[in-house]
Amino acid sequence: MYTTFAVQIRTILKHLKMNREELFEKKPMIKIHDKLFPCPTSAAMELIGGKWKSVILTHLIEGEKRYNELRKEIPTITERTLSLQLKQLEADGLVSRKVYTKKPPLKVAYSLTTFGNTVTPVLHTITEWGITAAYEKGEFIEKEE
Repeated sequence: MYTTFAVQIRTILKHLKMNREELFEKKPMIKIHDKLFPCPTSAAMELIGGKWKSVILTHLIEGEKRYNELRKEIPTITERTLSLQLKQLEADGLVSRKVYTKKPPLKVAYSLTTFGNTVTPVLHTITEWGITAAYEKGEFIEKEE
C-alpha cells in the first residue's frame, strides 16, 4: 500500500512541477470542496476528519460490508450519521457503493476504492495510537453480554 501511495505523491508533485521540498517551501493553498486549506494535513482532514469517517474507513479495510454490518460493528453511531458519512465518503471517492438487487429490499455493500485504500496505512497508525492513548489516558471496559 505504501509504495502505491508514494508513487501517487510523486506523480502529483511531478504534475505540479515541484518536488516535496518545494511543496513545503512554496506552501501552495489546496482547494477541496470549494474550500481553501493552508497545508496537506488540513486538506486530508477535510476528507477523513470528524468523529466517524476514519472509524467507518477502518471497518472497511477488511473488505466489503453491508450497511447493517457496519451498524453492528459501530454500535454507538446513529443510523442517520452512518448514512450521511457513507454518502460523503462516497462523494469524496474514498468508498464505493454497490447495489446488488433491483427490487426492495436492496442489497447494498460498501467498500474502499483504490483512492480509499491509500489511507489504510494512516488508519492502521491511528488505530495503534488509539490503543496507546487508551492505556495512557483511559481504560478498556469489557462489554457486558
